[in-house]
Amino acid sequence: MPVATILLIVIVVLVLIFIKKAVVIIPQSETRIIERLGKYYATLNPGINIIVPFIDKAKDIPVLRRGRYMYSNTIDLREQVYDFDKQNVITKDNVQTEINALLYFQIVDPFKAAYEINNLPNAIEKLTQTTLRNIIGELELDETLTSRDTINTKLRAVLDDATDKWGVKVNRVELQDITPPASVLQAMEKQMQAERNKRAIILTSEGQKQSAILQSEGEKASVINRAEAAKQEQILQAEGEATARIRKAEAEAIAIQKITEAVGQSTNPANYLLAQKYITMMEELAQGDKTKTVYLPYEATNLLGSIGGIKDLFKAE
Repeated sequence: MPVATILLIVIVVLVLIFIKKAVVIIPQSETRIIERLGKYYATLNPGINIIVPFIDKAKDIPVLRRGRYMYSNTIDLREQVYDFDKQNVITKDNVQTEINALLYFQIVDPFKAAYEINNLPNAIEKLTQTTLRNIIGELELDETLTSRDTINTKLRAVLDDATDKWGVKVNRVELQDITPPASVLQAMEKQMQAERNKRAIILTSEGQKQSAILQSEGEKASVINRAEAAKQEQILQAEGEATARIRKAEAEAIAIQKITEAVGQSTNPANYLLAQKYITMMEELAQGDKTKTVYLPYEATNLLGSIGGIKDLFKAE
């Protein structure tokens, strides 16, 4: 093969290699930091970019992938999630607790992420751990278990402020698990059971109290109703007796008037009525046991006068 042909082939290969090195295609939501002879030159945008091979070089920065730190010359601009391992923290009441957190952040300034911090993922992890220890150290265990939203808000605010100079925006922080020691969990379970038993006893006593109140109110209403009924019965009975007496008195008055009209004004009608009742009584005594009954007139004169009144009445007829 002629030397010219070989030289042409070498030149073509070098041109192709040069073009391949010079043309850099950046995917969407990614970027690269280009250094020219060791100095910052440009931040490549998504799409086709031209650089000078062997002079321009993409800077390698640390990244966290699959739980391991490694170097890459590509910076991901999308929101990323760091799932940190569980760490031991001590609460304000000296209870050692295991907590793991999720951190959602996004690189908004690739230049700062590459030059303002040596190892961005490691720095974010250590900052999250120390900040979490400080926040949990100000809270007791009960507050820690019931104040996740408060802890998340405080933690996000501190991390967002601290990582701003690194070109990072912390969007969310979530506490996944808060695991107290086994002895504390057993004590909490016993406390919860005791609280439930207390609530059950209180509810039972409240129910019994309400039942007793309702029962006493029912008995009270029943007694009142019975008293009202007895009262009405007595009133009606008294009114009935009064009416009966009035009617009886009216009937006797009419009878006396009739007798007076029959016997005339010369004879006392009362003597006639008394004699009639006396005779009726005598008849009842005569029908009784005669061996044991002895009748002594209370006043013979009145009896004779009454009989005389009856005689005069017969004569008048």
